[in-house]
Amino acid sequence: MVSKPFTVDLKKPVVFQVGHLGEAYEKWVHQPIVTKDGPRFFANDFCELLTRTKWWVIPLVWLPVVCWLVHISTQRGLTPTEAALAVVGGIFIWTLLEYFLHRFLFHIKTRSYWGNTFHYLLHGCHHKHPLDGLRLVFPPAATAILCAPVWTMFKLLSSPSTAPALFGGGLLGYVTYDCTHYYLHHGKPSKGYGQILKRYHLTHHFKVQNKGFGITSSIWDHVFGTLPSTQVSDISR
Repeated sequence: MVSKPFTVDLKKPVVFQVGHLGEAYEKWVHQPIVTKDGPRFFANDFCELLTRTKWWVIPLVWLPVVCWLVHISTQRGLTPTEAALAVVGGIFIWTLLEYFLHRFLFHIKTRSYWGNTFHYLLHGCHHKHPLDGLRLVFPPAATAILCAPVWTMFKLLSSPSTAPALFGGGLLGYVTYDCTHYYLHHGKPSKGYGQILKRYHLTHHFKVQNKGFGITSSIWDHVFGTLPSTQVSDISR
């Protein structure tokens, strides 16, 4: 007797279901459901609350941290010009991190139960439900965890006086990324760079999921050969 393939029941908490999809998870997660309301993740109300974040929480939480980090660098001897240059350097480093994290971590291929579960929480949920506005930006707790190895890298790459401002620039780049990402899904740019970016990003979601990894810019897709050859023409989603 041939067993039926596993089917995710979207009327029940989904996080601990997706792992059972096995190899079928990759195909399933890239078949988007275009509704503004996403499914419930967890049966536990507190865990469910932690998965939902308003977009404005990101600048509210992290911009003061950026200012504090730059202040630390000036207290440690950097001039305002040197601190500003360090921030710009951090923003540049972020653009690389944005590309590589999206390409190699957020789009990692998984098939095991816990691999599928982790990926769905990290990024798969966004591809399955791209218009779920409460699960688009990163929850601050998750960002803080990811910040730990990045901060360590910045400390190794620079002096004690430069590292905080450099890291602050990276964090500012992240805030710009998350707010831009939200706008590309929920804003309605009618012309200019915003319209170009929105069309570019929707191509990644709805047409060519294995290319177009830049969010705030397509520059690294040009450099590393992951530029989509075609783009969606309808940006009214």
